[in-house]
Amino acid sequence: MTQLDVRLKAPEPGDDASAEGMRAKGLNGNSVGLLGSAVIGVSTVAPVYCLTSTLGSTAGEVGVQMPAVFLAGFLPMLLVAFAYRELNKAMPDCGTSFTWTVQAFGPRVGWMCGWGLVIATIIVLSNLAGVATSYFWLLAGEITGSASVAELDGNKFVHIVTCLALIAIATVISYRGMTATKGLQYALVALQLLVLAVFVAMAFSKAGSADLPTSADFSWSWLNPFAVQSFAAFTAGLSLSIFMYWGWDACLTANEETSGSSRTPGRAALVAMIVLVGSYLATGVAAQMVVGSGDQGLGLANPDTSDNVFAALAGPVMGPSLGVLLFVAVLASAAASLQTTFIPVARTVLAMSTYEALPASYARVHPRFRTPGRATVTAGVATGVFYTVMTLVSEHVLVDTIYALGLMICFYYALTAFACAWYFRADLLKSGRDLMFKGLFPLVGGGLLAAVFVKTLADMWDPAYGSGSSVLGVGSVFVIGVGLLVLGVVIMCVMRRRSPAFFRGEVLTRSTPALVAED
Repeated sequence: MTQLDVRLKAPEPGDDASAEGMRAKGLNGNSVGLLGSAVIGVSTVAPVYCLTSTLGSTAGEVGVQMPAVFLAGFLPMLLVAFAYRELNKAMPDCGTSFTWTVQAFGPRVGWMCGWGLVIATIIVLSNLAGVATSYFWLLAGEITGSASVAELDGNKFVHIVTCLALIAIATVISYRGMTATKGLQYALVALQLLVLAVFVAMAFSKAGSADLPTSADFSWSWLNPFAVQSFAAFTAGLSLSIFMYWGWDACLTANEETSGSSRTPGRAALVAMIVLVGSYLATGVAAQMVVGSGDQGLGLANPDTSDNVFAALAGPVMGPSLGVLLFVAVLASAAASLQTTFIPVARTVLAMSTYEALPASYARVHPRFRTPGRATVTAGVATGVFYTVMTLVSEHVLVDTIYALGLMICFYYALTAFACAWYFRADLLKSGRDLMFKGLFPLVGGGLLAAVFVKTLADMWDPAYGSGSSVLGVGSVFVIGVGLLVLGVVIMCVMRRRSPAFFRGEVLTRSTPALVAED
């Protein structure tokens, strides 16, 4: 089966796109292959960073069932990944969730789905920049042997300046295009996976050692999600687990720049998911065996170390000479993800602007680098401003904003999964494969994420959720999460007045042909 390239010149604003096809964006096509696309997916997730920041929190919620919760979080993500793959085959457009949900459910639902992706990415970018800054000074302290250097991270002015510098560097790199740091991304992802493999091997070898009294013997019950003591604990752990997989869809947003745009990104997403779940399970089991999941000593759930597990385990597990590699890996993980996470937000904004859902200025592509330059710079500026303001106003608000992230992730992933089943509804009875991959799997995956969304929304109402702060007796995490969605509605109403054609369904419809059609 061959492919016919039917890339089209972008119509002028107000033209009927359904008659001409999806609009070409001017991106650098065929610049990424299968391996590069999978690396983008893994890099955006930042596995080492996710593990050090959530191993302890997840163990605190579900105890020794932590590996089981990692598996449970993988299931809905895998099912949603099938939905992304099928939609990408039919419509390889860099707008992904936005474009697909517009074609399935109409402009308003699609706009909000795109907003969910954009705001979630801005929150993640700010958090990644903060983590990279902290590990930069922590690593500098380890290398120099100076506690005062490591403590510079506690200086708010130094922390913010360093953070803004890292954001600026990542913005410039992303601005220059996909191929600018391809070799660097390969090296950083390989470094993360190699260090995790060394950590896992050494943890297995030291499990049961007299020097590590909280060690635990492996049990197959650790992989049983039904052994979690309460449903509330399970959903809390599942929310953390879902966050650990977020970002794999970045390789889909690079589809217009990928060789074989209708097939390669979907395959890359599945490869990235398999690498991630394997890494998480191996590391989770190894960490639990070597120090246990309790809240005493080096136990993973110890509140004094649970927010940065690898900092506590580096020396005891890997020794002083190799332990520094964990610090390097976390810094590399956050830095690599900081750069690749610009991909989904910039290309989603590019697509929304191209289809007149956002101001036309964001549809500009750099003539040399062929990247969404204005969208990338705007995302960088928004990230820097957001992090600076939140840090200066209240670190509790910053923490609660990160907790609200899970709501955004479930929101746009679930909508995309439902969009797949609805868009392909006429094909579901054509074959068993269509029924499973275009209908059943997306519906189950979307349903699971929708259930987590509703349960998380209910839990967020309690002020005890997150940092413990509240607004008029309502949990601040709830206020922030719902407030960000409401802000999206407000901006959508403004854009509806400025771009009536898009919201009347005249720009992008179900009948709009794809950029790349199969012969």
